[in-house]
Amino acid sequence: MRIRRLVLDVDKAFARPSLLDIARAIEPVAGVEGFNISVEEVDQETVGTLINVEGDNIDVSALLAAIEKCGAAVHGIEEIVVGERMVEYRHRAGK
Repeated sequence: MRIRRLVLDVDKAFARPSLLDIARAIEPVAGVEGFNISVEEVDQETVGTLINVEGDNIDVSALLAAIEKCGAAVHGIEEIVVGERMVEYRHRAGK
């Protein structure tokens, strides 16, 4: 399956790993061509992030393992795009 985009719900402890630590873990994963990490919510102990990863044939197992190994926790996959081309999500009318 040719995975082109993943959006991951990831939590990290407030202090460690840093966003840079997570970025260093993601960058060398096979198939990753670019990504961003956005802070979505912060509480006293954790930081909730969304990580958007794009590439060509992303190695999902290696990506998830790299994020977990650096000390963050993947809670789920929010979006996945597969195939020969990128298909953008379209909101339904009225939403």
